[in-house]
Order: sequence, then structure tokens, then C-alpha cells
Amino acid sequence: MKFDIDDIDRIIEMAWEDRTPFEALLFQFDINEQEVIELMRKELKPSSYRLWRKRVQGRKTKHLKLRNSSVKRFKCYRQKSTGNKISKKN
Repeated sequence: MKFDIDDIDRIIEMAWEDRTPFEALLFQFDINEQEVIELMRKELKPSSYRLWRKRVQGRKTKHLKLRNSSVKRFKCYRQKSTGNKISKKN
């Protein structure tokens, strides 16, 4: 598993996201859940890693198999229905 610094930053960011499943990381970076865990252990401070692991374990949104089948993907309420842009707050 060889990633440049930008890829590592993006993987960590996606791993911290509650609604980004491990399967998305596998699809985008070809890195499975165990490899994500190892990367997080290597790259984060020990206390940050423990906090992340505690949050992630058993979280339904991080594992597609545990998700409600009606949830296809997350869409922010501020996101426009056309395109992938976030509308301005008034």
C-alpha cells in the first residue's frame, strides 16, 4: 500500500467522516477496512486513533452491510438537486 501525502490526507479525512463507508475507500483507493485501520494507527497520534476506533466500531454508517437498505447515499440538505454544489446560505 503506497500512497502519496495527498492520498493519505484524503483517506484520513474520509475515514473520519461518519457517513463515508469503508466500501467507498475500497472503491476509490483500493484500500480495505483493515488497511484503513492500519493506516490510521500509523498516521494518527495514539489518542486520536483510539478516539476514532471507538467512534467507528459498529457504526452503521461506516459499514454498508449494517446500513438501512433504503439509504443509498448521503445528501446534505444544503446541496442543490442539480449538480454537486452547495447552495449559499442566506
